[in-house]
Amino acid sequence: MAVNETKTKSSLHLRSNSFPSTSHPLISQFEDNLQRLKSSEGTSSLSSSLICHRLNEMQDLHDCIDRLLQLPIEQQALIQECNEKWVDELLENSLRILDICCTAKDCLLLSKESIHELQSVIRRRGNETGLVIEGVKYLALRKNVKKQIRKALANLKAMKNEFMASSTKKDNNSSPMLGFLKETEAVTLSSLEKLLEFTSDPKGHSKHRRWSAISKLMNPKRAVCDSQESDTNEFEKVDTTLQSLISHKSSSTENFQNDMENLEMCIQDLEIGVEHISRKLIRNRVSLLNIFNH
Repeated sequence: MAVNETKTKSSLHLRSNSFPSTSHPLISQFEDNLQRLKSSEGTSSLSSSLICHRLNEMQDLHDCIDRLLQLPIEQQALIQECNEKWVDELLENSLRILDICCTAKDCLLLSKESIHELQSVIRRRGNETGLVIEGVKYLALRKNVKKQIRKALANLKAMKNEFMASSTKKDNNSSPMLGFLKETEAVTLSSLEKLLEFTSDPKGHSKHRRWSAISKLMNPKRAVCDSQESDTNEFEKVDTTLQSLISHKSSSTENFQNDMENLEMCIQDLEIGVEHISRKLIRNRVSLLNIFNH
């Protein structure tokens, strides 16, 4: 869309209140990606496939943001409309979200390394004592990981509350691009929240379980689908089977090996998704720095 970059500020104000009928294709693409992510936020259960899908959708959304930030008209609108407070807020929030991504990556890496230790012990047939020792170490690590994630979730939820408070004070004449960035921050936090909950609370939060039960009563046809989704937490399967092996309630390691392999693949997929999101967050932060430093 060809737009004269020297449009007056009043013209930009008009654009901020309603998009023109011939808006840039990237805006439609952004809104489509955003709507798909929002439509999946109400899902009552968490599964690795759902979270990986959301992370992939997030990559597409951040790609749209990156391309929009390269448009001269959007750069000019941000420069003219964003005051110093908004600029500081955007840059600070990008760092805080990156910190949450780093916590998620660290916890996934620790879990993967511990899984490798367990697999190594099981390969040495007959080493029951070694399995118990490594199993206890793994469960202790899981406890520490959950503690780190609870702290990250507390920070994340504090950010979400801040976003809700700031959105009620938003200036109706602010740049549409600022709105896009705020929407992206919000859905990124929501996606990371689901990832952290899935990793730290295998049995699911009570709110998810209550909603799932209500959903099944209201719509019995969903019961089978919801049941299948709630049974796909790879972390829970390994935790439960390992506890049975340690307490000698089970002596078979065959199923446990399968569960560990599934968890390893799950962690790998989640690591890739979070790493890609982190890179896109960094790229968009650099774009914002370049825009505001001109």
